[in-house]
Amino acid sequence: MDSLYFSVSLLQTLTEPAIFAQETSCDCRAPHEKLTIAQARRGTPVDRPVRVYADGIFDLFHSGHARALMQAKNLFPNTYLIVGVCSDELTHKYKGFTVMTEIERYEALRHCRYVDEVLRDAPWTLTPDFLEKHKIDFVAHDDIPYSSAGTEDVYKHIKEAGMFVPTQRTEGISTSDIITRIVRDYDVYARRNLQRGYTAKELNVSYINEKKYRLQNQVDRMKEKVRTVEEKSKHFVYRVEEKSHDLIQKWEEKSREFIGNFLELFGPDGTWKQVFQERSGRMLSYALSPRESPCNSPPRELSPLRSPSPPSPPTRWHNARPSPPTSPKGASASISSMSEGDEDEK
Repeated sequence: MDSLYFSVSLLQTLTEPAIFAQETSCDCRAPHEKLTIAQARRGTPVDRPVRVYADGIFDLFHSGHARALMQAKNLFPNTYLIVGVCSDELTHKYKGFTVMTEIERYEALRHCRYVDEVLRDAPWTLTPDFLEKHKIDFVAHDDIPYSSAGTEDVYKHIKEAGMFVPTQRTEGISTSDIITRIVRDYDVYARRNLQRGYTAKELNVSYINEKKYRLQNQVDRMKEKVRTVEEKSKHFVYRVEEKSHDLIQKWEEKSREFIGNFLELFGPDGTWKQVFQERSGRMLSYALSPRESPCNSPPRELSPLRSPSPPSPPTRWHNARPSPPTSPKGASASISSMSEGDEDEK
């Protein structure tokens, strides 16, 4: 039965927000006996959980807050964690201006899974009457002295009463660190919110700064476009280069195939050389032994339009006059021939 109740309680804790202190009664029917830390660690008394109280501002609720509450919840085997959240009035008076309002901070604590109850408008200093009213057994906070409200440590009397249980701070994260980041990068956040539709009045930005931020936003958009074009162009160049490699590879394969076919046809032992040698051999044999015309070929007939020329009269060599020689050699040759003719006549 107890395990079933515990399962139902755990399911409600994980699915429902924590209750506010005004919505429940802190009056326990069993007498509220004062516990020591040793007794609480042993899990006694069994009839009620150990009531642990943790307070703070919890502005810009972050993981450091959650880890501190987790430690407070796990201090004892059976812990009921009450978280006190100070109001805006007290916080602005003793610590300073907050980013979140008290209503927002209350709601942020209600949705932390380690919290069982949220106490709104918590006091800045814990009095014995407050501890008795809410039947608080122990107070959980980091052990660093918290100087405020004119005292060196607001938890000094709690430590002296043996009701203080320390938790560990998470290094590298705090509300002050987050605010420092925002202030450091104020221009970036102001430009971003202007781009999202916030007005300069809502951001408390002057007219000149508004124009400057909008101009910077336009420059950033232009840079982004240029960067996008560069990325696309790089991708396009990569694709063209890849395609060119494929084309070059295919061209090399085709060129090797073409050269192979060319050598096979026109090479030293190619087909074309054999054909050329065969043709040149036939032509040479034809030139050396030409074919004779057939003996039974018909006689050539004269054309009817051309009549046979009359026979020329016999030449009379002794009356013929030799033509004058054109050169000395020709003259000597003609003289020798004439002398030979004279000798024949004699």
